[in-house]
Amino acid sequence: MSSNSDAAAATVHARGRLAMLAAHLLPFELTDHDALRPIPLSAQLPPTNLAGSLTVVDDRTGKKYQLQVSKEGTVKASDLKKISTGKNDKGLKLYDPGYLNTAPVRSAISYIDGDEGILRYRGYPIEELAEKSTFTEVSYLIMYGSLPSESQLAEWEFAISQHSAVPQGILDIIQSMPHDAHPMGVLVNAMSALSVFHPDANPALRGLDIYDSKQIRDKQITRVIGKITTIAAAVYLRMAGRPPVLPSNHLSYTENFLYMLDSLVLTFNPISTVHTFSGNRSYKPNPRLTRVLDIIFILHAEHEMNCSTSAVRHLASSGVDVYTAIAGAVGALYGPLHGGANEAVLKMLSEIGTVQNIPEFIEGVKARKRKLSGFGHRVYKNYDPRAKVLRKLAEEVFSIVGRDPLIEVAVALEKVALSDEYFIKRKLYPNVDFYSGLIYRAMGFPPEYFTVLFAIPRMAGYLAHWRESLDDPDTKILRPQQLYLLYITCFTGKWFTLGTGYGIIHQSMSGLHQEMLTSLARCPYQMPQSGGLPDPGYSLQAQFSYMSKMTKRMTFLCINNATGVTSITYQKNDAGVIC
Repeated sequence: MSSNSDAAAATVHARGRLAMLAAHLLPFELTDHDALRPIPLSAQLPPTNLAGSLTVVDDRTGKKYQLQVSKEGTVKASDLKKISTGKNDKGLKLYDPGYLNTAPVRSAISYIDGDEGILRYRGYPIEELAEKSTFTEVSYLIMYGSLPSESQLAEWEFAISQHSAVPQGILDIIQSMPHDAHPMGVLVNAMSALSVFHPDANPALRGLDIYDSKQIRDKQITRVIGKITTIAAAVYLRMAGRPPVLPSNHLSYTENFLYMLDSLVLTFNPISTVHTFSGNRSYKPNPRLTRVLDIIFILHAEHEMNCSTSAVRHLASSGVDVYTAIAGAVGALYGPLHGGANEAVLKMLSEIGTVQNIPEFIEGVKARKRKLSGFGHRVYKNYDPRAKVLRKLAEEVFSIVGRDPLIEVAVALEKVALSDEYFIKRKLYPNVDFYSGLIYRAMGFPPEYFTVLFAIPRMAGYLAHWRESLDDPDTKILRPQQLYLLYITCFTGKWFTLGTGYGIIHQSMSGLHQEMLTSLARCPYQMPQSGGLPDPGYSLQAQFSYMSKMTKRMTFLCINNATGVTSITYQKNDAGVIC
């Protein structure tokens, strides 16, 4: 694409957003900041007296075990190791794909009750924080466990502002990305590059004890929170064909972000046929929209052990620097199953088009021909409390910029879903992504940028978990176990599934016979039979539990279609090699 066509495309992009923003500048008096400060809130806590013991009877051996239950209602996974059938059994393991019911950490940062639709930051209900607080105040609360005093808040905001400038090298990296690079891909690269620009905070270079210093920790925290908006704005401006804008130290956190997005205008001189940038350094974003985005930032700031937050803790457990850990989290957030759901909602609503098309769409969902985005959640089995706040915010935004026709589709779809037994039975309620995409669209953000808007406030949650993990005496380098399955390819390239237990299938290269070796004691699986022997035409696959965990001597059953059924003994030599 030529430079002129690139610039023209950027002009359309910039004009579309700036023209829309110009219409936002309606007379408005923002309430004094003190009115937004939280009043004393009800810091209710989850149940804390669940301690006791659990008696387990192992039907395999008849043995009885007593496991201690913590006050939080958990048992130690390591305690299960003592439940064993004998010296050759290493004990029970937890098999929990997706960590659906596994708690690898204790945390005091946030609390979720998915059945009741509750989300609290440090004990404070999310609804009250969204109504009465600001993002910087909430980020302090998440980080340090209490709401800041007026002086603490001022110091916190000043430190963040002082660290909002970004090294030129980072801006150069952003500008060097391919012209069609996804903004989240650019953001991942920029956040990762911060590590090499701040070697003073790298444990690999300065020692593992560097983060023992509260001062050094706090510096990295304010660095990340300060720089993320500048980096995110530079990523957006690059999409719009505009150069980065320096942050302002005279605006609030969210206000400064919007300022960096919109303070420059791309203009075209028809005489010189040159595109140039001009701007007004005194530009100030619309206060009502600033407040809306600030509330959205509060709602997205923290959400317990989600995929990307878990990535932060996982990476940090190795002693890696905070910037690399954060970059890994942003990479996880980039995944469409995590951070990209609101974009999918917008696409779904656009495909539905009108309220009249909703019944047909619902039937398609029930028939599993269509996907319902923005409903249901891994944790919430009730209405996501953040979604309730966002629905009200959507109405606020539309009162400023005009009502998006898709909001009518969204409201009608929500009404149908909440009254349909199919969705009620499956506990599919609107989640945080259902309305956020509509708000972002109304504010002029392109869909591919939505996840960046998610990443900005989530830095507070990431950093709070990073900080908490450093102080947790139980923190260890994460090293989950696995259930090992050895897949052995046969000559034909086909497979056979044995199931649980020890087993191996071998088909000779001549193809004249098959052998099945399986543990007499451990493998109850019945092979498909043909004339009393395994069917030679059956697809072959073996799942073979790791043999080094066997005893030194193990007897197997050999089914051989040439010689009949015999027994074979395998044993290990002194070096532990099976022979």
